[in-house]
Amino acid sequence: MNPPPESSQPRTHWRVTGWLLAAVWLFFLNIPLHTALHQPEVWRRVLGASTLVAFGVCYVCVFQWARARRQACQAIPAGRAWAALAGMVGLGLAGIPGTGGDWLTTLVFVAAAAVFLLPNRQALAVVALAALTPPVAAALVPGWEAEGTVVFAVLLASFAMFGVSRLAQRNAELQAAQQEIRRLAVAEERARTARDLHDILGHSLTVVAVKAELAGRLLELDPARAATEIADVERLARQALADVRGTVGAYRGVRLAAELAGARSALAAAGIVAELPETAPQLPAERDELFGWTVREGVTNVVRHSGARHCEIRVDRCAVEVSDDGRGPVGEPGAAGHGLVGLRERARRLEATVTVGRRSDGRGFLLRVAVAANS
Repeated sequence: MNPPPESSQPRTHWRVTGWLLAAVWLFFLNIPLHTALHQPEVWRRVLGASTLVAFGVCYVCVFQWARARRQACQAIPAGRAWAALAGMVGLGLAGIPGTGGDWLTTLVFVAAAAVFLLPNRQALAVVALAALTPPVAAALVPGWEAEGTVVFAVLLASFAMFGVSRLAQRNAELQAAQQEIRRLAVAEERARTARDLHDILGHSLTVVAVKAELAGRLLELDPARAATEIADVERLARQALADVRGTVGAYRGVRLAAELAGARSALAAAGIVAELPETAPQLPAERDELFGWTVREGVTNVVRHSGARHCEIRVDRCAVEVSDDGRGPVGEPGAAGHGLVGLRERARRLEATVTVGRRSDGRGFLLRVAVAANS
């Protein structure tokens, strides 16, 4: 499903904001630009202005590239980071004939970019070097003045960029966490829908198949009984369709009393003697639904797999039990199909225990779901 058009607006907003955050700092290049534009020689003015423009474009592009990688939770390649810093320093040095000692202002941007691009220790080394360069250069180059404001600007910009980089990293981590939460929510909903559809259709279609087979055998022997079974098949098919629609719409519920009535009909159609409680006890809604799913899954397995002649269902306030005298569970006692997996997931929500295996006498099959007495 495509996202709504509004979902792209925040991204566009932050993309524009990112460009503005990067470009607004270029205001501090006005000092070397002013120096370049007042050079007496034309070539010095052109060289100084062009290198400053190239420097500004390079800085903004590097900032946006690094910001995009941080938002995508991707590592910044060390080689490219150092190449970008070297390119910025090179442009600053190339403009010296036009900017003179004011080229040192570009070190503010170099230090800020280093904080955003490099690991903490490497960035600290670059910041220290950028802060020491102005006084050292003023001492070595005649005519250059020691600009304490440049040193202060280097430290201040580095500190500010450190905060920006941490904020960008936290935002990227938050976005990644939100995407993972959305992915897990979608996966959970798909699993829930698949589980419910399996449980609903598995039971309903099993009963439909048994009744249709019975109707086919009775068609010549007892047409009236066959017509009754066919009517039940139609009713069950409609009920299955309603259940599927309810599952898709997320408003279908399973109730123990209805499942006991359905179990009586399904077992009778399969020729299995049923021993069921006449009424269902009053239970909390969630427990009633869990016990209903247990009866549905247990009876489905009895009808489909067991080859049993007798099935017994016991229910009290704390447990429900479905047992038969058939072939018993296939494989190990802990083996389970998709329906039992779904039943265990439902039971886990109520901290209930699911027991699957043979009966105490070593015969047949037993499915038991029990909850704590105080829950």
